[in-house]
Amino acid sequence: MAHHGFLRVGAASPVLHVADCAFNAERILALMARAEAERVAVLVFPELSITGYTCADLFQQIALQRGALDALAHVVKESATAFRGLAVVGVPIAVDDQLFNCAALVHRGRVLAVVPKSFIPNYKEFYEGRWFAAAATARSGEVVLAGARVPFGTNFLFDATDVEGLVVGVEICEDLWVPVPPSSFQALRGATVLLNLSASNEVIGKANYRRQLVVNQSGRCIAAYVYASCGVWESTTDVVFGGHCLVAENGTLLAESKRFQRDDTLLIADADLDRLRIDRIRTNSFGDAGLYVGVERDFTRLPLVLERGEPPARLAREVDPHPFVPREGERLRERCEEIFQTQVAGLAKRLEQIGKPPVAIGVSGGLDSTLALLIACKTMDTLAVPRERIRAFTMPGFGTTSGTRANAVALMQHLGATAREVDVRRLCLEEMHALGHRPFGIDLEGLDVDGLTEVLDRLPPEKKCNDLVFENVQARMRTSILMNAGFVVGTGDVSELALGWCTYNGDHMSMYNPNSSIPKTLVKFLVDWAARNEFDGDARRTLLAVVATEPTPELLPAAGDGRITQSTEGTIGPYELHDFFLYHFLRFGMPPEKLLFLAAQARFHRTYAPEEVRRWLQVFVRRFFANQFKRSCLPDGPKVGSVSLSPRGDWRMPSDAAAAMWLRWTAS
Repeated sequence: MAHHGFLRVGAASPVLHVADCAFNAERILALMARAEAERVAVLVFPELSITGYTCADLFQQIALQRGALDALAHVVKESATAFRGLAVVGVPIAVDDQLFNCAALVHRGRVLAVVPKSFIPNYKEFYEGRWFAAAATARSGEVVLAGARVPFGTNFLFDATDVEGLVVGVEICEDLWVPVPPSSFQALRGATVLLNLSASNEVIGKANYRRQLVVNQSGRCIAAYVYASCGVWESTTDVVFGGHCLVAENGTLLAESKRFQRDDTLLIADADLDRLRIDRIRTNSFGDAGLYVGVERDFTRLPLVLERGEPPARLAREVDPHPFVPREGERLRERCEEIFQTQVAGLAKRLEQIGKPPVAIGVSGGLDSTLALLIACKTMDTLAVPRERIRAFTMPGFGTTSGTRANAVALMQHLGATAREVDVRRLCLEEMHALGHRPFGIDLEGLDVDGLTEVLDRLPPEKKCNDLVFENVQARMRTSILMNAGFVVGTGDVSELALGWCTYNGDHMSMYNPNSSIPKTLVKFLVDWAARNEFDGDARRTLLAVVATEPTPELLPAAGDGRITQSTEGTIGPYELHDFFLYHFLRFGMPPEKLLFLAAQARFHRTYAPEEVRRWLQVFVRRFFANQFKRSCLPDGPKVGSVSLSPRGDWRMPSDAAAAMWLRWTAS
């Protein structure tokens, strides 16, 4: 059954004896029993799995045809207790004085329908046209199996009435390899889980191409695609089969079996029907495609009731706790280069458009400004402009610590930017005087910067909080200086924008922001990657020091010993949780209860108690809804990944939308 939108699917490749239908039926039933124990809901076997694919002219023997039907009847009867889900097995069936290569859909002791193969390969090593007819040549719409009339044809979809979003379509081997597979029509008519019974032999390079076909078809169809192929027990007279089984979902490979195994194969994965549904709804061109496919295809939906029991506690798929962060491995450098180059290309085009002016950037010694500075440097290199054209400002305020200040100064020097330090405390003091503001209740009359700093140092830690005017004056003063110094390169990331952790018309504003769709966990990763792969010496040491620095806006007074007192994650929560929520909330529209379920599957419970995860999700929801007004007027910036909050691109939301419904779900 589907749980939180998940459906467990399986692809099976059983041990087989060519032309021994009774033996093959027992192996099929044994794998059904294993699948039942694993709570699989939909299970697909290879092409002609009851007889074997390589029977050749034996397919024209009446004994084999009858033996196949007897074996199918046995599987159907025993499946009533062996397997409660939907199983699809391959069998040859004679209809209208022709023999068809068929898929029989078996559910709880009966055959729901028989689907014949549409495209019969008869080239190179394939000779199916010698034995089998194409589905289009059939005249009958029914076939009699064990005395019962069963629907027969390619125009059926199988609709699980008790599992939201589950509609099954079936095709057979070669059907996938043609220019417009039957599964494309099935998906356009509502099929979300596509099954393929296959007998695909192994030759050099074919496995990669087969994998691409399955993954790409799942992406084009915005569907789950479950593929089962026969294994090494088929005849090896001329070819060898590897038992390649695959499960893909919307362009992503979920699971893959090892080929050439000499035992039964049962590949299991959990498909996310919610993801498929929301992507189909969002992708309007998917629905429009049905108007232009050239051939109108009507399908009859045959209902079934799965009535599955309790779902398994653990998903048979990985839920990545850090979905924005590239995986280690050989493609790591390629991914990081792609991210950097996307950011550089965006900023370079903007600077070229306006004559390659000097750029101004604030460098705090934190992660975001460091990444933005690295991008600015690479952009200048790309445009053949000296890095001295980068006017980099570090602007210490009342909360700046010696460590971040030192990192900022060292970074600007090592990267060759024109560095300048501007202490904003005096300017901020003058503005607070003009506003008549008393920071933390302190009377500013007669105090200069040193005097106020001395008073702040003596202030107890519990009183150095909750003064937004004090914080915002500093953030906006820094932005004002940058705006008057040149073309301002923004530094804020998408995680801060999601949570509203930025000052409106302060660090929130710039003239172009290359970080605008980079989440905080990815910012940290990219800076760390750059330090270890692109720099050495003093620059590397400084970058690694930045990575090790706790995220903080440094707008509240530091402790008397110079330590940071304002922890971002201590205030708004861990960024790894918020980025996880942001990805699934924005990319797939997941409701709060599913976000909590996914967080548990990602094993966050090893770091955070369940109630802690729930509490930070409530913080995420409240802040996300409350801060849309900041996102409605963002500066330009490139979309880098699948998640962006640009009001011109991915996200349009009323600034006064209510969060009440989402918060009620987080509390349940």
